[in-house]
Amino acid sequence: MIRQDTDCTSGPIKIGVLYSSSGATAAAERTQLQATLLAAEEINRAGGVLGREIELVCLDPQCEPRRYADLAEQLILEHRVRIVVGCYMSSTRKAVIPTIERHNALLFYATPYEGFEYSRNVIYTGAAPNQNTLPLAGFMLTHYGSRVCMVGSDYVCPYESNRVMSDLILERGGEKVDETYLPLDARWENYLDVAKRIRQLSPDFIFSTVVGEGISLLYRAFQYVGLDPYRTPIASHTTSEAEVALMGSDVAEGHITSAAYFQSIETEANRAALARYQARFGDDSPANMCWEAAYFQMHLLADAIRRVRTDDPTLLQRVLPGLEFDAPQGRVRIDEHNNHTYLHPLIGRVNGAGQFDIIGRAPERVKADPYVVSHTTPRWTAQAVAHSVPYGVQR
Repeated sequence: MIRQDTDCTSGPIKIGVLYSSSGATAAAERTQLQATLLAAEEINRAGGVLGREIELVCLDPQCEPRRYADLAEQLILEHRVRIVVGCYMSSTRKAVIPTIERHNALLFYATPYEGFEYSRNVIYTGAAPNQNTLPLAGFMLTHYGSRVCMVGSDYVCPYESNRVMSDLILERGGEKVDETYLPLDARWENYLDVAKRIRQLSPDFIFSTVVGEGISLLYRAFQYVGLDPYRTPIASHTTSEAEVALMGSDVAEGHITSAAYFQSIETEANRAALARYQARFGDDSPANMCWEAAYFQMHLLADAIRRVRTDDPTLLQRVLPGLEFDAPQGRVRIDEHNNHTYLHPLIGRVNGAGQFDIIGRAPERVKADPYVVSHTTPRWTAQAVAHSVPYGVQR
């Protein structure tokens, strides 16, 4: 196990970064990397943390779970890092956690995921199932019907997310008319076959847990076979502005996503953060749910280090639970009991500009329930409407 002098108050604070710049999920991970860089630069411009500069050690795992584990070990043993931000797919997070726990390091995970996990060495800033899957189920089952086709990528998160959605559908007396999983490297022809089968089955909506490059292929195949997103939409908690930018708004328009953040939300914190982000990385750089979580977790981490005056994970683990920050989505809080985050769930529909019109929002921030103790869908999702609602307007 790596040991460091916990009284050290000089020199840079090293933080390991494991986001991929290449591979199937690089589009989303690139936004997380840019958010991390932006936050670190903001912290350093403001004088660092107690006068110490944040130094990022960035490695590219290329979307391969084994590389994430190997590079996590390299960060800890060779670069003397005790804090890591990164991972996107759950398979990559699960590959890294044993290394993080063995060395008593700390991992910040900024991606919505399937839940059913807790580690005292992980801070989960992405949405848990009750903050995206349950709201999405409540909205879709109320407004579209309960005959559902499920399409997912072939790894742990889609299987677990679909299991939760299946329970919700059956509890409503609905029907799961099809469930398909495709490998991360599936081709256009594979997605086209799925879309043709969906058209024949004629479900009320499609629940997609496809990730990475497959998202664009699925939506393009959907459009190719003539399915109408305003009649039979794809509902997802993995499709974001990053993937919409890749496929084009003409392909994505009309489809629905549940997330704790959309680029279109009208808060002062969001407008200011977006302005700094696009000034740094370009006006066309998309922000999304993963970008926002990667951004605010860095500021929460900096606050925690200030409070304990060290980057020792053992002490940070004591102070991080309960910390709050005015994130672009609103005020977030690390839960004292499960290391997950209180978030502000939203329902959005892609518009012609490639942004999300917000058509439903939770009236207050929601405590994470990673083990889905309650299967009750939120009441506000039934009250939401199936067309655009300006942010902050209640109906």
